[in-house]
Amino acid sequence: MNKKVAVIGLGYVGLPLALLFAKKNYTVIGLDIDKRKIEALRQGKSYIPDVSNDVIQKEKNFQAYELKKGISAFQACEYVVVTVPTPITETHIPDLGPVISASTFLKEYMVKGQTIIYESSTYPGTLEEIVLPILKDSNLQAGIDFYLAYSPERVDPANKSYDIEHIPKVISGYSKECLHHIQTFYGIIFHKVVPVSSPKVAEMCKLFENIQRLVNISLVNETNELCEELGIDFYEVLQAASTKPFGFTPYYPGPGIGGHCIPVDPLYFLWKLKQNGLTSELIEAAHHINEEMPNKVIKRVEKQLNANEKRVLVVGVAYKKDVNDIRESPALTVCEGLLEKGYELTYHDPYIDSAVFNKQTYFSVPLTKEEIEKSDVVLVLTDHSQVDWSIVKNAKKVVDTRGILNE
Repeated sequence: MNKKVAVIGLGYVGLPLALLFAKKNYTVIGLDIDKRKIEALRQGKSYIPDVSNDVIQKEKNFQAYELKKGISAFQACEYVVVTVPTPITETHIPDLGPVISASTFLKEYMVKGQTIIYESSTYPGTLEEIVLPILKDSNLQAGIDFYLAYSPERVDPANKSYDIEHIPKVISGYSKECLHHIQTFYGIIFHKVVPVSSPKVAEMCKLFENIQRLVNISLVNETNELCEELGIDFYEVLQAASTKPFGFTPYYPGPGIGGHCIPVDPLYFLWKLKQNGLTSELIEAAHHINEEMPNKVIKRVEKQLNANEKRVLVVGVAYKKDVNDIRESPALTVCEGLLEKGYELTYHDPYIDSAVFNKQTYFSVPLTKEEIEKSDVVLVLTDHSQVDWSIVKNAKKVVDTRGILNE
């Protein structure tokens, strides 16, 4: 085996990571269970805004396979990186199904000498309590026959300021030998690696990064509402506070928190705490504030409309600006709530061609002067850069949850 890497899971984390390895002159095998992704990649098409079609078409060191069709190529790889989803159930229980499935695949097909690196965000203890027992059934011994490591992903979709190569990479290993193997590999790939003492520390590191963001965004959402009641422009408050050169980091209000990390990771931690008879009142409170945000947005819309006004044009259903991701997006809850109250709904999103609200498929409409004129209110839920906000400003009524029209 020589300079070959397999990446299992070609989503928002796995695909950019696979292409980074390829850029560093590794032969990269991408594996995924989604046939549509594999077909798109083979046609030179990207399904992620951060990755252009041109990059995929020009990269000769990367090849994608359906999971079970790339076994021989996988077994020729020295390094294996697992970047599968870690969602949460409707009852806020961690869904480790994808992690368990990937681990079961590894148990059956991994070979001696491989370094296995997990990057999926999860609660502390997952690598040692869930993954390792599965891999032990392979009759290969961790730290001797193969090397097991954990490095939390730090991908921020649509962030042009930081590419993944230059974001410091926290790394950990099941043993010192395992840590040595991931450090040897990632030390070449990334500008800076940050070794920590155990996988639990690395797993908790990722959760804490997103717990902090949940708490702070929930804080500004609540403070924004309170300032409105007091007749204070909270966006001006934020602008003024942001001039402080130390001890203050600005976070901005919105309709709630979405995406694959911030709404989910804190709940992974709360679940782990409950398994140990513990809790966090602060995280619970922040989660509650976030959960209530869509309902508060709906009430803001209701205040703007009289009984005969029913047409709502939603601008943006992605969970954040300039991404095509609706996972955990608060816009979904807002749209479904408006429909349940009898409002007529249309939406515009340059990144989301269609979306399902209350089991019915809706399609993005062009954002035109005519579309705005026939709407009773325009509801801004995502502040995409591609949107012509000058048109939105001419709407009869606007509910702006992002403060984009203040700029």
